[in-house]
Amino acid sequence: MENETRPFDKLLLVSLLCLLTVGLFMVYSASSALGEYVQNDAFYFLKRQLIFAGTGLAAMIAIARIDYWFWKRWSLVILLICFFFLVLVLIPGIGMVRGGARSWIGAGAFSIQPAEFMKLGMIIFLSQYLVRNQKRIPEFKRGMLPALFLVFSAFALIMMQPDLGTGAVMVGTCLVLLFVAGARIKHFIYLGGLGLAGFAGLILSAPYRIQRITSFIDPWSDPLGAGFQIIQSLYAVGPGGLFGLGFGDSRQKYYYLPEPQTDFIFAIIAEEAGFLGAGFVLVLFGVLLWRGITAAMTAPDMYGALLATGICGVIFLQVLINIGVVTGLFPVTGITLPFLSYGGSSLTLLLAAAGILLNITRHRTEYH
Repeated sequence: MENETRPFDKLLLVSLLCLLTVGLFMVYSASSALGEYVQNDAFYFLKRQLIFAGTGLAAMIAIARIDYWFWKRWSLVILLICFFFLVLVLIPGIGMVRGGARSWIGAGAFSIQPAEFMKLGMIIFLSQYLVRNQKRIPEFKRGMLPALFLVFSAFALIMMQPDLGTGAVMVGTCLVLLFVAGARIKHFIYLGGLGLAGFAGLILSAPYRIQRITSFIDPWSDPLGAGFQIIQSLYAVGPGGLFGLGFGDSRQKYYYLPEPQTDFIFAIIAEEAGFLGAGFVLVLFGVLLWRGITAAMTAPDMYGALLATGICGVIFLQVLINIGVVTGLFPVTGITLPFLSYGGSSLTLLLAAAGILLNITRHRTEYH
């Protein structure tokens, strides 16, 4: 393997730090009213987000200095640990229930969400599997099927919590990796049909998911129930106009929009910073995607290319789904906005993944 002769990708690093900085400001603005009401401290959520960000940045810096081939050697152990915690969180008395889902292990604000770590663990292992079985990938039974069995085993455990949004992001990212690795289009067509049938079954199996679909189609049919979040989100996005109401001047954060510092933080950004502020955030994500794809294309080996592709896939599927939900394009799924939303597991995990991505850029074969 090549020696580390190049610096980190500066544009990638700057875009990450800019998104993180914007996120810290917006977490404070979006959560100040709720923090004052719940804990008598407007800085309650910001203080915790600073701890999460500090932990994540420390992890990113440390991981960025570890050759990414290290994760290939330990990929099976990492995956087994992730599966262990996915099972552990389902045990009553160990797993914590929040929002109707048993998805957390820990105490209070300082708890972890195993499903978040499975997303990265699966990418690390699947990238190694696809490299080792590259010639078999076009074959469904010998190449693609074992990978799908592993992915959907993890998806089944995540759905037992249940957490459809996180599971969908993991599955979507893994399908992208399979496509990049050389899986046949016809296999994806067959899977698409099965996937639609399975997705319909998951929706029909839980009444609250049916309500989310109907509220997505016509949120005003139940404005105080299933359609409440989407309507309040649109009420935040619409008045923002071109320049926004100003930092800290959101109206929807005053107990209209539920949990504005997490899933719907982009709505608060649009309300306070307007189209220009929201557009700036999208530009930062665009730069991050560009540099992430560049890292994958210039990686010195297939493992680095797949690993970079998977990390980019997780980030940008979450961006697509979150902003789609906020703007009423998708049903409510409970997906956070990367690097911006309040939350320990998601932020720490994504910054750690960014550290791997930064290390891949140190080994790039060309300078960009």
